[in-house]
Amino acid sequence: MDKPDQSAGVPTGAPSIRNDLVAGFLVFLIALPLCLGIAMASGFPPVAGIITAVIGGVVATWIGSAALTIKGPAAGLIVIALGAVTELGSGNGSVGYRRALATIVVAAVLQIGFALARAGALGDFFPSSVVHGMLAAIGIIICSKQIHVALGVTPEAKEPLHLLFEIPRSVGRLNPEIAIIGGVSLAILFAFPVLAKRFSFLKKIPAPLFVLAVAVPLAHAFDLEHEHTYTFSINHHDYKIGPNFLVNLPGNVLAAVTTPDFSAVLSGTSLKYIVMFALVGSIESLLSAKAVDALDPEKRRSDLDKDLLATGVGNLVAGLIGGLPMISEIVRSSANIGYGARSRLSNFFHGLFLLLFVAFLPGLIHRIPLAALAAMLIYTGTRLASLHEFVKTFRIGREQLLVFVSTTIVTIATDLLVGVAAGIVIKMVVHVVNGAPIKSLFRPDIEERSVGERVVLRIRHAAVFSNYLSIKGRLAKHEAKHVVVDFDHARLVDHTVMEKLHELRGEFERSGRTLELIGLDRHRSLSEHPLAARRKAALERAGSTP
Repeated sequence: MDKPDQSAGVPTGAPSIRNDLVAGFLVFLIALPLCLGIAMASGFPPVAGIITAVIGGVVATWIGSAALTIKGPAAGLIVIALGAVTELGSGNGSVGYRRALATIVVAAVLQIGFALARAGALGDFFPSSVVHGMLAAIGIIICSKQIHVALGVTPEAKEPLHLLFEIPRSVGRLNPEIAIIGGVSLAILFAFPVLAKRFSFLKKIPAPLFVLAVAVPLAHAFDLEHEHTYTFSINHHDYKIGPNFLVNLPGNVLAAVTTPDFSAVLSGTSLKYIVMFALVGSIESLLSAKAVDALDPEKRRSDLDKDLLATGVGNLVAGLIGGLPMISEIVRSSANIGYGARSRLSNFFHGLFLLLFVAFLPGLIHRIPLAALAAMLIYTGTRLASLHEFVKTFRIGREQLLVFVSTTIVTIATDLLVGVAAGIVIKMVVHVVNGAPIKSLFRPDIEERSVGERVVLRIRHAAVFSNYLSIKGRLAKHEAKHVVVDFDHARLVDHTVMEKLHELRGEFERSGRTLELIGLDRHRSLSEHPLAARRKAALERAGSTP
């Protein structure tokens, strides 16, 4: 059997292509309902999500180097996209949609600029507690909006906190038949992982496919295709249902193409969303690509700058014809690997299947109930904001939980940029309180010493997330077989640096080299976690500083 070309990520053997074809088809089954749901939750037409996934598969595949990532719309950008449509349209969804497309196009140009400037290292700058706090906030915001859709109720509130407070009222006003579809769909999604452990054959079947297999017949049984009123026997109340509870797609794919409106692209609101799309989209995509690399059975390493270029080009094309922004999406990418994908062709096939389905079978998509899509998004939101994430962060360190929760709360109360900025500021304040000199937060003091095949980097004052890129840059300069990082003169080594160096040590080992961390014996760990932050006591710092 021919072996795949690992450098290009494109297989040369027929068996590999067959694996990618099967994986691409199974991921297509997952992507179809998720793309529709993400688009509708973002205030975009449902087909916009399909457009993005098609471009992510058919176009971006050949530009990026990330072999097993699936590119498409992501739940993590819902909050930004919906905010752009709402604020730029001032109540007019059509106008807001086209102006939001303009911000996506400009943000895509920025992403291409990031890639050409080799800014793929951005993925290593942001501390994990801030990123996870941001994602938890996004999960809560998604749930606050989609629970009402799953219940068949239109809420009066618009802001996330008010939407959360309105959930009890919506439960009391729920539309029974729509709520049945949403509730059954949600039950399937939560029960599926448990059932898959007991019945191994289920592991090869996408959970969203089971949801559709139940939800579509229920929608037909409730006759959602025709507007009518029914009386619920328990409370003898009349309820209206009809096609507005189903996905609405244009009959012709070309009719879905929408061009951006650049008339307000220089406004303050547009500039805010341009920065959000470019920054948050790039960070999410880079982090996802790195996570997928860690799952790759062949342990290939992606060129993150090239992958960011693919994301930027894909977003440019998507924005110009009416699509959502795309990223390297972690859930679909993980499924792609689980289904046996071998190369980037699986992403191409997933996009091709979506294109063929929308082109030739749009009527089937129209039968999908919105409540089922809302259930899928609620499930995604609960995973982003699960209690497990809070517990996991607490175990790493109390200071990590402080940053995590602060980022989450500020993001929900304001917006993503403010939330991320607040998390970073709080993180820096924590570092200063723990002994890091302000002058060392961005510029580490590093002393180098080389002896043959051994290089020692002695870091003074502090090694923290905000100066890690400089530390990594110094490490990248050396090709010695044995590299040592000495923290004996560092007052503080934060969790982000410990985590990143742990990942880097694995990369060294795979290339036949060693990365050794020394000088932490006199540091006190801030928790029992092996990668927790380390801090020196005041007396120890005074005694160790030359």
